[in-house]
Amino acid sequence: MLHEKLRCYRMAVDLAEELSKEGARWPKGLGYLKDQQKRAIASVVLNMSEGNARQSQKERRRFFEIARASASEVSSCVDLSQAFGLMPAMCAMTLKSRLALVSKMLWGLMC
Repeated sequence: MLHEKLRCYRMAVDLAEELSKEGARWPKGLGYLKDQQKRAIASVVLNMSEGNARQSQKERRRFFEIARASASEVSSCVDLSQAFGLMPAMCAMTLKSRLALVSKMLWGLMC
């Protein structure tokens, strides 16, 4: 499939795996945050895939915009994870840096 050739797509899938592993370490009672984070990173990946399959530039852009907004949501989830003491600062910084790179790549696909 075409979307699998996108570097930002592969990076987002890798981030999803890493976030899932991090979330598995969290104590019970924080399922709402883990679920929100999973939905947001899934939205990044799925909208990237769907946007890349669209023929018109307007449709592609719309899906890539949704993916970028979802990446921002994931970043906020990482901030909360750190604030709640669930994730070390260094780990959060690394994840947010990688999310920012995915977002920049998506911006490039939108232009």
